[in-house]
Amino acid sequence: MRIQKIKYSFCFLALMFMSVSGFSQTETSTWKAQFAVGINSPSQSAFVTNFEAKPVNFPTVHIGLQRMLNRNFGAKLDYGYNRISNATNSDSPEFKINYSRINIQAVYDLGSIIRVPNSYAIMAHAGPGYTFVKPLGVYTDNNTSFLNAMAGLEFHYGISQGLSVFLDTSYIYAFSSDYDTTFDGFGTFNGNLLTATIGVSISLSGCYYCQ
Repeated sequence: MRIQKIKYSFCFLALMFMSVSGFSQTETSTWKAQFAVGINSPSQSAFVTNFEAKPVNFPTVHIGLQRMLNRNFGAKLDYGYNRISNATNSDSPEFKINYSRINIQAVYDLGSIIRVPNSYAIMAHAGPGYTFVKPLGVYTDNNTSFLNAMAGLEFHYGISQGLSVFLDTSYIYAFSSDYDTTFDGFGTFNGNLLTATIGVSISLSGCYYCQ
């Protein structure tokens, strides 16, 4: 029931996000689609005893829709997928985890604070979200989900007026509780995650605030 309420809340927030954007003046709006692929590093303290993950895991995928409301400030709705698996050079049992998240984030162009060349931009982003963790293999019953808070920096290089490539580094903090029993933690994950991705940002409607 709690998860269902949270899903409804995210749907409502997403609709509000779309509505606020829709009422803005179209001649000064910029919609952007973002896609990025990279790696992730999970907090090792979020696994129960004897379970250990690879320090660096692949893949991490981020997909987002961003709206710049003015030259410096915007918002985005984005989805992230991460695969985490056991360390192969340890005695850890074999496991694989699908870690998915959805976040609504504020976006801020740091160009007014940090001087960069015209073809470059540094974007900060942060906001709340919800995480879904699904273990694979023999631990499929140990699903877990929790609220998160995400923050990161994007370093953009403009290829053209409507297209840029970027490097994103993000940290996802988990608001999770301890497992009721040790068995509940077998093969699953309830901790923080660091990600690093490379992606493209494509303008969908105008280029007034393109990065």
